[in-house]
Amino acid sequence: MARAVVVGAGIGGLTAAVALQRQGWDVTVLERAASLEPVGSGLAVAANALRALDTIGVGDEIRALSAVQGDGGVRSANGRWLVRTSAEAATAQYGDSVVLLRRAQLVDALVARLAPGTVRLDTTVTGVDPETGAVTAVTAGTAAPDPRAARAGRAAGTGPRLGTGGAGGGRETILEAELVVAADGIHSPVRAALFPGHPGPRYSGTTSWRVLVPAEGVPGQASESWGAGRVFGIMPLAGGTTYCYATDTVPAGGGNGGGGNGAGRGDDGELPELRRLFGDWHAPIPALLAAASPQDVLRNDVHYLATPLPAMHRGRVALLGDAAHAMTPNLGQGACQAIEDAVVLAHVAGSGEGAAPDVASRLGAYTAARLERTSKIVARSAAICRATKIRNPLAVRLRDTAMLLAARLAPGQAAGAADDIFGWRPPTA
Repeated sequence: MARAVVVGAGIGGLTAAVALQRQGWDVTVLERAASLEPVGSGLAVAANALRALDTIGVGDEIRALSAVQGDGGVRSANGRWLVRTSAEAATAQYGDSVVLLRRAQLVDALVARLAPGTVRLDTTVTGVDPETGAVTAVTAGTAAPDPRAARAGRAAGTGPRLGTGGAGGGRETILEAELVVAADGIHSPVRAALFPGHPGPRYSGTTSWRVLVPAEGVPGQASESWGAGRVFGIMPLAGGTTYCYATDTVPAGGGNGGGGNGAGRGDDGELPELRRLFGDWHAPIPALLAAASPQDVLRNDVHYLATPLPAMHRGRVALLGDAAHAMTPNLGQGACQAIEDAVVLAHVAGSGEGAAPDVASRLGAYTAARLERTSKIVARSAAICRATKIRNPLAVRLRDTAMLLAARLAPGQAAGAADDIFGWRPPTA
């Protein structure tokens, strides 16, 4: 049986692990965190990602969690609708609407499909050899005994350096693998080691807040509202909870998420800041912020990979998700593209049963299938991010008027522009 090592137990890494196990691979997932902890954030799983999840038997379970009803779209800060969409229209065009859910719910569904013992927690990868597939890792020995009993909401990265030392005390092991999947996040040490000349992540100019709000009795529908340099999003979830996210255009360093796209727990000052920035926006934003708790606010500066990688693989190592193509959240495609990556990679890798496959010769097809597509989506998401950063009042009015007119005069144009994203279908045998 062929062996695969997945670095990182986020959504992309776990999807890859499930997909590879279904292909007969012996998979080990190495996760730096000591437990798979819940993080208070929501997630949008669009039609393209639902089709990918169908290939590993998870799609219908995720569809059952959908709470999207009625119209949604983009509004101005005073509540005027600029662009309107509906779940029914999306389903008619793409066969599925978007499913909004807690990130931890998707992680739970993926972990439940892994063989017992697949995930090794509290384990930091310190070396990866792309030619041999050897992975050096240090386990601290304090891992939770049963990762299936926990939830996860973020992809923890690997150690600070690769191939040059350990992670302090702990037990060092070397795992041999035919395939190594680097799903270790936006600040991926594996990516830095494989492509040392790449400039790495760039600050988008925006910081973001995320919060899950117990919103029973607070009316709301899925929407994103744009103001002068600011955005506020509302995602109703099943069970009477609403996921809210917001962005503001500020210098880097204000976020407390370590300067990346990971989760940073907000301090007591973050919720008052959100109420100051968005408290006079349209309903139900003030009511949602009034119902939020300070300890549930997460803040982080938003970075992305503005420069595409020369390839999404090297030797036996394949890069996946944020490690390969971190993007701004404006299209809601970060996790979706990681899920696509995972099922395409498993398809390219082929069966893990029988003789060990020559993975290095196959991974060029993975890069060919994923690099151009993800690079275009990264660029499109960054362009939308730039539009949300406009602050000049006249420019804001012009932007909003252009969106309103485009939606009224050419309602099919925006939908058609999204066909290449949401119309994607996974490879078949």
